[in-house]
Formats: sequence, structure tokens, C-alpha cells
Amino acid sequence: MFKTLATLIVGQNARAEDRVRDAFAIELIDQKIRESEGSLRAAKATLASLIQRQRSEEKQRAALKNRITDLTKRAKEALENDREDMAEEAARAIATMENELTLREETLDRLEQKVMRLRSSIESGHRRIIDLKQGAIQARAVRREQNMQVHMVANGLQEGAVEEAEELINRVLGKDDPFERSEILADINRDLNGDNIADRMADAGFGGATRSTADDVLARLKAGKK
Repeated sequence: MFKTLATLIVGQNARAEDRVRDAFAIELIDQKIRESEGSLRAAKATLASLIQRQRSEEKQRAALKNRITDLTKRAKEALENDREDMAEEAARAIATMENELTLREETLDRLEQKVMRLRSSIESGHRRIIDLKQGAIQARAVRREQNMQVHMVANGLQEGAVEEAEELINRVLGKDDPFERSEILADINRDLNGDNIADRMADAGFGGATRSTADDVLARLKAGKK
């Protein structure tokens, strides 16, 4: 029983956490991007330090090589002038410097590998942050659309409401025009009374006009003006 309750509590906590993550997804994305950018800045600073140390080691190696070359030349001159004591002393110094040079060469090799790996990681991280920012832009667009949909639903702009409004509009527009109906009824009554046949015959040129027209009125006005 206790294990069942514990499992239910864990599941409820997980669902609550998912709801919180969904509600604050955009904020979490922005926070992760900031954290990634902070890590990238730290990696860049480390890379700069490694490159600086690499350059320093290269300078010391070059200086050490110059010292070995110079001392070797002096040792040869000492031997040529039968100064083996000075040549031996120079040889011991040269051996020490050569050992130091070997260590510096190994150090430079390790530094070069670290620089290459870190530079590759930084380039990869930089590309991923760009992708994250593009994804965040898309996520914001989707969230705005979702919020708009929620706002529309909250304000009654639902599919059912839209269909109902369209149906009411169609019913209003589909109703018969009462004025047109009265005209049709008048025409029917005239046909029944025989009035309409006289109008149609007058329109055909048989007999005088049975009703006034705009042309008739205009002609009377002109005649009265004269």
C-alpha cells in the first residue's frame, strides 16, 4: 500500500513538473541559452590562456634553440683551440639545455592537442547555440499562436460559434423580400382584373399609355417651359 501511494505521489510530482516546464518553456529555453553562452565564454577564456601559454613556450623553445646553437659553436671553437676544459663545460650545459628542449617540445605537443580539441568544442558549441536561438525564435512564434488560439476560444470565437453565426446570417439573407412579394401580388391581381393586359398592349404600341413614365413627365415640363 505504501509503495502504491509513493508511486502515485512520484507520478503526480512528475506531472506537476511537466506542467510547470510547459508553462515556462520559453523562459527555460532562454535560461539554458544563457547558461550555454556562459559556458562558451568560459571555454573561450580557457582557450585564450592555452594559446597564450603555447606562444610563451614557443618563444622559450626558440630562445633555447638559439642558445644551444650559439654554445655549440663556441664549444667547437674551444676544441679547435685546445681548450677541452671549456668545451666539456659547454657540452654539459648543452646537454642540460637539450633535455630542457625535449621537455618543452613535449609540453608544446600537449598544448597543441588541447588547443585543437578545445577550439573544436568551442566551434561546435557556437553552432549549437545559434541553433538554440533559432529554435527559441520558432518556439516563441508557436507560443504566440497558441496564446492567440486560447484568447480566441476564451472570447467565444469557437468553431461552433462561428458556424452558428454563419447559419444565422444565411437565414437572414435567405428570407424573402416583403416589398418584392407585394409587387408580385399586385401583378397577379392586375392580371386577374385584366389591368395588366392593357399595360402590356400599351407597351407594345397598341393604344395610349396607361401609366406615366419619366419621359412623359420630362416632356410636359419642357412643354410648360416653352
